Amino acid sequence: MSENSKIEWTDHTFNPWEGCQKVGPGCDHCYAETRNARFSGGTAVNWGPGAPRRRTSPANWRKPLAWNRTAGMFYAQHGRRQRVFCSSLADVFDNAVDPAWRRDLFTLIASTPNLDWLLLTKRIGTASDMIVDGLLQQPGLSAPPPWPWPNVWLGATIVNQAEADRDIPKLLEVPARVRFLSMEPLLGPVDLYDWIGPWGEPHELQAPAMLDWVIVGGESGPGARPMHPDWARSLRDQCAAAGVAFNFKQHGEWAPGSGDFGAGRFETAAIARDGRIVPGGHRVEDYPTGAASGDGWSMVHRAGKRAAGRLLDGHTHDEFPGATA
Repeated sequence: MSENSKIEWTDHTFNPWEGCQKVGPGCDHCYAETRNARFSGGTAVNWGPGAPRRRTSPANWRKPLAWNRTAGMFYAQHGRRQRVFCSSLADVFDNAVDPAWRRDLFTLIASTPNLDWLLLTKRIGTASDMIVDGLLQQPGLSAPPPWPWPNVWLGATIVNQAEADRDIPKLLEVPARVRFLSMEPLLGPVDLYDWIGPWGEPHELQAPAMLDWVIVGGESGPGARPMHPDWARSLRDQCAAAGVAFNFKQHGEWAPGSGDFGAGRFETAAIARDGRIVPGGHRVEDYPTGAASGDGWSMVHRAGKRAAGRLLDGHTHDEFPGATA
């Protein structure tokens, strides 16, 4: 599915700059920060408060223009438009970024109308003002088209119910061709009913869901926290009932089931639906006082991302919102 990206739900990944700052629990084990440290002598020089962001090379900035030129060939082969995720090593709406860089990015997006740009942020609250700034002060564009642009999908990262309650309303305040959630790493159960559930009484006209796409995935990499399989199942079922596209990206580091713990092959844990985790978890004495079967305890084992796979109850979920016209 991916041409120039290892991420399952995109074709290309574009990073206009590198660097960020942790803003929530989903950032605890940030792979981009780890990568930055690996290529900077052991210290993540572009991460944290006051750290400079690093703009990527002019050659990198020319890549989307090349992808845009091949749009016809790609469409003939795949029957759809190319998707560009921006960005995996930074945040488009980071207020520590030079505003001129962001204006350059919007100029690039406007110059590549044959690409669908997936702008995913952990700072959705700053998006509206920064989009306005980007539109009003674009170099090289005398009359930028009105917002929302048809080739921009706007997404928010949501890892738990608290972030959903706080950030989804902010996402909905910003006009966008497609609005989506990236729920990775999923760290708790999330109810999306307020944003994708039916409105009105059964005999009344039902409003469409306000979200177009939900991506779900467990955490991977060193220190990864387990995801309860029921959290993903619930979101799958919520999306199916509302007609919202659902993409299950991965279980992550931890796979459902106990694995072969009897032979000592796997590290195991038990996780309750409310997120409590018990290492091991296959003995009664492991569980906290008052633990009950109604808590929905589930065994998981550390198998690694590849072995854990992308199947949810034996099925792959690779749904996407409708193609941009």
